[in-house]
Amino acid sequence: MKLKRVVLILLITIGGLTGLFAEASTEESIALFYDAFDMIWLVLSAALVFFMQAGFAMVETGLTRAKNAGNILMKNLMDFSAGAIAFWAVGWALMYGASKGGFLGSSQFFLAGADPAMFRDWMFQVVFAATAATIVSGSMAERTKFSSYLVYSVFISAIIYPISGHWIWSGDGWLASMGFHDFAGSTVVHSVGGWAALVGAIVLGPRKGKYVTVNGKTERKAIPGHNIPLAALGVFILWFGWYGFNAGSTLSGTDLSIASVAVTTTLAASAGAVIAMITSWIMFGKPDPSMSLNGALAGLVGITAGCGVASPVGSVIIGIVAGVLVVLSVEFIDKVLKIDDPVGAVSVHGVCGVWGTLAVGLFSTNPDMPGLFYGGGFSQLGVQATGALAVFVWVIATSTVLFLSIKAITGLRVDEKTELEGLDIGEHGMESYSGFQIFSTM
Repeated sequence: MKLKRVVLILLITIGGLTGLFAEASTEESIALFYDAFDMIWLVLSAALVFFMQAGFAMVETGLTRAKNAGNILMKNLMDFSAGAIAFWAVGWALMYGASKGGFLGSSQFFLAGADPAMFRDWMFQVVFAATAATIVSGSMAERTKFSSYLVYSVFISAIIYPISGHWIWSGDGWLASMGFHDFAGSTVVHSVGGWAALVGAIVLGPRKGKYVTVNGKTERKAIPGHNIPLAALGVFILWFGWYGFNAGSTLSGTDLSIASVAVTTTLAASAGAVIAMITSWIMFGKPDPSMSLNGALAGLVGITAGCGVASPVGSVIIGIVAGVLVVLSVEFIDKVLKIDDPVGAVSVHGVCGVWGTLAVGLFSTNPDMPGLFYGGGFSQLGVQATGALAVFVWVIATSTVLFLSIKAITGLRVDEKTELEGLDIGEHGMESYSGFQIFSTM
């Protein structure tokens, strides 16, 4: 605190010498600098989170087939672009407008009456809304109509994500009033995207050739991604952007917890990657690159809710559990449930999002809401479980209605010919790798 004040006074002195603050008192000048630092930090953090769109695009493209690469990129471009307009028109108001009973907002549609602070906050929040929307792209990859995906993107950004977000982040929501804690969005963002991804994959059905019947028994068939280096680049981009996601959620450029949040984020991601590698090595006999990459993302999702209240030791444990969970969950969803999720989005964001939310009730060191392992008993854990369950029910119900409606009205899935030749050609009339033979019969 002393160092921060010295820096501010130094800046004020320099400003005074140039006449910038000649007419302002010291207190007013300090307040101005606080506001300026907050503005810079939040807009910069928003830019980092926006860059995560590129990360999602690279991960999904790398883990799917070459014939659908352009379609994946278009979905990641358009779920942000269409979603941003929807969030500006409706989503922001439902999430942060004047609360109606703690369930949804009711004012500030189209950012009516916005001041510079609201523009700053909207910019930071719209990239979170885009993250929730783009998670679904991976689970529905390689067989979804592009036009239908656009409809989904608008609805999740305008209605589904903002309403559950209001319950937790608006300051007046019913879950917030219970003491539910989700620092940067394990539930608000990731579980919302993960559970919508689950519904989308179920309603859509598996890719052609994914599950085959042999002698009356259904067996799964691996459909490898075409570019693991591209997927790895995407994970590194996501990890980089996550510092804006988590540390940016301090919401202030002068908050000294920025560094500790970055540390817990780093440790959880690292632990998740290492343990997912070890788990895959034990289960499959080789250290699987795709599982290891998803392990890093699982650790990141897992620490997102508690990155501001967990200790470094707690963050490592959260990452370890997430690393094991993601491998087991991917295998369970694929082998047992036979739900085709090409990139493991449900496991990374849905399952590990819930784990991260519950982990707050176990590992929180905040004296106002101590976790079970820090003398707090089961109270906070119960609140966290209630919030996770409420959001699960909300997203499953609304996503089911949405996807079934789209399926009935316009159709959700491309025809078999388009799926076989690739969505790049069938949906967009072009090839991502012109001149290469990438046609496949599966």
